[in-house]
Amino acid sequence: MIGSQPNLFSDSVGDSSAYEWGSPAAEWAEESAKHALDDLFNATFAYRSSKEFYELMQFVKRFRFYSPYNAFLIHIQRPGATFVAPAFSWNRRYGHKIKPNANPLVILQPMGPVMFVFDVSDTEPGPYAKPLPKGVLDPFAPAKGGVGAELEKTIDNAKRDGIRILPKKLGSQAAGSIQSVGKKDVEPLRFQIGSDKKRQPIYEEIPVRYEMLYSQDLTPTARYATIVHELAHLYCGHLGTPNKDWWPDRSGLSTQAVEFEAESVTYLVCERLGVKTQSERYLSGYVADNEKLPKISLECIMKAAGLIESMGRGRLKRRKASD
Repeated sequence: MIGSQPNLFSDSVGDSSAYEWGSPAAEWAEESAKHALDDLFNATFAYRSSKEFYELMQFVKRFRFYSPYNAFLIHIQRPGATFVAPAFSWNRRYGHKIKPNANPLVILQPMGPVMFVFDVSDTEPGPYAKPLPKGVLDPFAPAKGGVGAELEKTIDNAKRDGIRILPKKLGSQAAGSIQSVGKKDVEPLRFQIGSDKKRQPIYEEIPVRYEMLYSQDLTPTARYATIVHELAHLYCGHLGTPNKDWWPDRSGLSTQAVEFEAESVTYLVCERLGVKTQSERYLSGYVADNEKLPKISLECIMKAAGLIESMGRGRLKRRKASD
């Protein structure tokens, strides 16, 4: 649940009914059209059916070897893929060679443009092949995990975007909320940006831009799911943005679409961690009751899920003005 303003976005460029006229969401869609989300993203219309979307989410949740965004790209190109790796990894790590005429899959590469990967079905064992690990033989086995250090790491990393996260006594029906902070006299947050030669932490003061509250009565698992949900609202652009290079301003979208995106992000992040939440019931219930999806952005869902996952893994770098 977000603060006082309902917001969201759609990847249905040109459908004026999808946005509030003149809203940031409409402007964002216009800008997307000008820069032409390539043919790959035009393919997202294939997921307008709620059933097909749910199947996509099931795939991405199980395809934990890569980011949600890259798992989405793999699903578009090869819905039946089970385990992918670059050719050199298949050769060096597993002793497998790529079959003749195999079709590579294209995904985004960290610190680079793209990377070509091959599904296990496109490989064959060489003379020195090694037994494939369990993750290859049973790639869709349910994740067995839970919330540990991810909770505190996520709270700490949220500081770099000016998000102050606090527990509070809330009503029995309220888990959490996030809203913009207009006050300029709020004490800034301290975000660690590195260490000096003596390994003493170096902090940077970040102005408080958003305040997130969660119920102090929640379990650690429920706290994490609630924080993920509220962060999803922010990083999907539902509250606008302080810098369009950080995440888009997509305010002015329907309440239904806002909640659907946030629940989708929560589902992906938590399920890939091995944590069950109410998002599963929400999405499966929506599929049962509705044939079509609200107007959402798959791109924003996948990017937001990937960012929030990374926040729970280690300290992120400071934001740059042109980041």
